[in-house]
Amino acid sequence: MANTNVAFGLKPINTAGSTPATGGVNAYPIGSSAAAIFQGTPVKCDNGGSIVVGSATGDTVAYVGVFQGCEYVSATTGKKVFSNTWPGSGSADTNFDITGFVYDNPLQRFIIATDATFTDEATAKASIFENTQLDSGASGSTTTGISSAKMDVATLDSSNASLPLKIVGILDDVDNEDFAAAGIPMIVMINNHALLQADSEAASS
Repeated sequence: MANTNVAFGLKPINTAGSTPATGGVNAYPIGSSAAAIFQGTPVKCDNGGSIVVGSATGDTVAYVGVFQGCEYVSATTGKKVFSNTWPGSGSADTNFDITGFVYDNPLQRFIIATDATFTDEATAKASIFENTQLDSGASGSTTTGISSAKMDVATLDSSNASLPLKIVGILDDVDNEDFAAAGIPMIVMINNHALLQADSEAASS
């Protein structure tokens, strides 16, 4: 039967070498003019030190991590808002800080749903340790605040580590084990993590 997974971006599952737990989040500034950022979206730092979304595919982007949520003072109500999405320019009172929270551990592992079929389980297993791009990596739902990013099966590459994600496993999930359908939950890590770059600002510009 078809998988129940829909697009949800990247969900933290654990860190490499650890028991099931996340590496936690750290605070990063968001520029008041930054475009919308959805929970589960991979983000990079711009040259001003703020987090912003990368490209839709993420190709060659040095990500600092994955967006979890934010806090800001509403430009409309004057009250502090805690949200799983940054709505974008004009949302915040710029007299106050806009803070985003990011899963930024370079060893963080994430689950992401595939955008297409692997045909069979053997083909899916053969993709482990290959690199891949994102599909709809910068998009999301303004209703739920959740990213619509998926893993782009068509871009699998065994040697190109400039692609943003490295596949490290397949989640055992009885509701999403139809390898002939989209929505297989793959376990991935971020390639070329910005916090491991000698010059992360230059790498992310």
